[in-house]
Order: sequence, then structure tokens, then C-alpha cells
Amino acid sequence: MKYLTTVNGQTFEIELDKDGRLTINGEERHVDFYHISEALYSALINNKSVEALVENQDGRYQVLLAGDLYDVEVLDERQQRLMSASGGFGVAQGEIAIRSPMPGLIVAVRVSEGQEVEKGQPLVVLESMKMENDIKAPRSGKVERIHVEKGQTVEQNKALITLV
Repeated sequence: MKYLTTVNGQTFEIELDKDGRLTINGEERHVDFYHISEALYSALINNKSVEALVENQDGRYQVLLAGDLYDVEVLDERQQRLMSASGGFGVAQGEIAIRSPMPGLIVAVRVSEGQEVEKGQPLVVLESMKMENDIKAPRSGKVERIHVEKGQTVEQNKALITLV
């Protein structure tokens, strides 16, 4: 099965075959992948162990890996054909809620309501498991609403910022 995967704006073609082989843009990778809990995954990539927290937000994913947050969209072959037929309309505009990928403590809010932000700009600093994580804008837009404040404890999936 082939997938078209976009990670923070960069697109990759990923293919998984029946034998579990993984190819990324035509290059074979050796990966052992384990689902540990609802949102926690562990992978062994080229003999290096990594863990990732993954949250599904209506077909888009927020992936926290080594302290970096990635905005990921995955389309399988059928979805790719549908997107091509519809002209490729996406969620590049309109309201979007930026949610907490895990429970934690808000260490800083780096934006204010009404502020214009660029894709990749840090919005909130979330401390979780003794690590500070920048929660970044998945696209450019304007901060419509801030749902949290410094010092507040949040649960996973809590709305942090609303962009328009």
C-alpha cells in the first residue's frame, strides 16, 4: 500500500508491502514499529530506539518526537485519487484548534490574541515528562483565541490556541 505523507509541509511517498518492508521515496528503511498505548509508539530505526506520542485530529496527526512537534497528514492511494479529482482542496484556511498532544504544564504562551503567526512559529511551551516542548503553528494565520495561560495544567487533546 502506498501513502502520500506530508510532514510540516514536506511530502514523502511511503510504501508498505505485504512482508512489512518500508520504502520512503524509493529508499528501503529497516524499521520495527510497536504500538505501546493509545497514543504512544516505539520504533527501532536503523538500530536506534525512538518513542513518539501521536494524536489523531480529524485525519491529521500531531507527532511529538524527541521534543519536536510535527504536523502530519497521511493520504492512502484512494484518498490521493479523491483529492486529485476534487482539485486538492485542503484545510489551508478557516478555523483550526491547536491541541495539546499530551498532558502537561503550560510554561509559556508566546503569542497574543489577534496576532498574525507564520507556519512553524512557536505558540505555546508545554512541559511534559520533564521536557519542554514548543507547540508550533501548523500553518500561517491569526490567533483568534488563547484557551490556556502560563502555569495551567492541561490534559491531552485540550484546545490551546485557535487559529483562523
